[in-house]
This record gives sequence, C-alpha cells and structure tokens, in this order.
Amino acid sequence: MASQDWFDKDFYQVLGVAKDISAAELKKTYRKLARQYHPDSNPGDAKAEARFKEISEAYSVLSDPEQRKEYDQVRAMGSGARFTAGGAGGGGGFEDVFGGMFGGGRAAGARGGAEYEDLLGGLFGTGRFGRTSGGFRGFGGPTRGENVEASATIAFDAAVKGEQITLKASDGKPIKVKIPAGVADGQKIRLRGRGHPSPDGGEAGDLILTVAVKKHPVFEREGLNLRVTVPVTFAEAALGATIEVPTFGGEPVKLKVAPGTPSGRVLRVKGRGVSTGKEVGDLLAVVQVAVPTRMSADAEAALREFAAKLPDENPRDDLLARSRG
Repeated sequence: MASQDWFDKDFYQVLGVAKDISAAELKKTYRKLARQYHPDSNPGDAKAEARFKEISEAYSVLSDPEQRKEYDQVRAMGSGARFTAGGAGGGGGFEDVFGGMFGGGRAAGARGGAEYEDLLGGLFGTGRFGRTSGGFRGFGGPTRGENVEASATIAFDAAVKGEQITLKASDGKPIKVKIPAGVADGQKIRLRGRGHPSPDGGEAGDLILTVAVKKHPVFEREGLNLRVTVPVTFAEAALGATIEVPTFGGEPVKLKVAPGTPSGRVLRVKGRGVSTGKEVGDLLAVVQVAVPTRMSADAEAALREFAAKLPDENPRDDLLARSRG
C-alpha cells in the first residue's frame, strides 16, 4: 500500500469503529460488513464490490497489530501531508510534515536528508527506512505466502489418543503432522509456515488441515465424553441388575441398573472418556431395554398373565395430553 493512502484514508471510519476498538470487536465488525457487501451477496453491484474492497483494505491494516500501530502514527502526523518530491509545483513534500521537527525550512539541512531516514527508520523499522526485499515494511513490504488447505481422515482411536500422520506436499515432500489427543471431527489444525513460500522473501503461508474422524462401531463422541448404548433385558430393567459396560481401550466396568430403569436413562462413569492431557471426559452408558424377538409358548403365556396383573394404566396418556396443548 502506498504511504499516501494511509494519510488520505480513515480506515476506522471505513469500518465505522472507534480508534480504541479491540481486536475481537474489530474482527466481528469486519465479518458483518464483509457478509453484507460481499460480491457473492450482491451480484452485479459495482458499488457493493467497491465497498467490499474498501472494507477489506481497512481490515487488512487494522487487524495486523504492527501495521495498525504504524498507521496510527502516520495518521497522527496530519492528513494533509504528501510524500512527494520538492521543487516547483510539487508542493512542500516532506517539509509539510517534518519541517517543524528540524527547525523549519528545508528539513534536510547539512545532514543531507539523514533526518528523514532517522525518523522513518524509527517509525517503520530499523535501518534505512526499514527497507526489506519487497519495499518498506508496512508499505508494500514482502508478500506473505498463500495458505494451503488440506484434509485427512483418521481412525476414531487416533482422534481419541492422538498420533502423528504424514502428508505429501504439492512438491512431493512429506510433511509430518502431530494430531493432538481429543481432536474432533471437522476440527482444523493450523501449521504455521508450512504453506506456500512468499514470492519475495517474506513469511510463508500456513497449512490448514481439516480432520475427518471415522465412526466407531460402539462409541460416539460428545465433546470429551464417550457415549455407548447398552442393551438390558426387560427383567434387568424392571427388577434391577449389575451389568458390564465396555470402556474405550480398557477393561469393562460394572454398573448397577436400578429397578424400574427405563430406556434412555444415562449411567455415567467418571473419567473414562476422552483425555486431552488437561481435561478428561466421562463414559455415558445409555440404557436400551431389549425386547425379545422370539418367545416360547410358556413364556408368552407367563407374560400375558404378568400383563393382566399390571395396573390399568396407559403410559402414553401424558404424552397425548401435552401434544394437545
């Protein structure tokens, strides 16, 4: 970006925010405006497209703490300045901004313009004007490399326990990625500096990896908790029982089913869920009453006799009443 743009454009006004806005609120405001003026939301609208470009330009500077600091310093010097050469018809040039700092008149003086370099060097970086291979830092400096997006599918076990996987870069070179324990399906992992290199010696982009986790035949993830459905017989649910429940990667645990336990009741086993090293979830055992698919004649007769002795109640009465409002 040209230095003059920073004098001429009020990026805070472009985004409609105060100068002391926090980084979080700035990001929130930008996202709202970007959605409103994005070309995809306003096809064929040249004004919306121009507004979107202004918003993006302003946010690109203010979202970078270093550039925002430099921008604020430049704007504080005065909005009427021009970084132009002096001479006839050229205006005051640097003198408009810095003349007063060096005693008035032509600021270069006997030091041959060294004052400019000292001042700008402190403002924009060390050395002569803080120059890098791509220009002045903050003013068209080295371009950051583009990010690279990739995806990987891992086993449920690997997501719970963590593991190291190897990806192949576009140039064929392997990239080792450490998958942390407890990674969730759809979670993104950012690897700093592993994206495309900068075209002019700047910082490389990042590799953004989206993780897909295969389903487990028994367990499901619920945050850091593991959920497992546990069948029990009608007799166990009605009379109560002690049952064995599988755990992930360990021996089964014994749980007590209270008499009269209905389907859907959750029995919790503390600390037997997913562990990230800092936090650990629980195992949630969901009771499911299993109905026999085959019965002998004697069993059927006994069940009918049992049903005849139950209170004459309809367990759906409350459901039906609530559905009617």
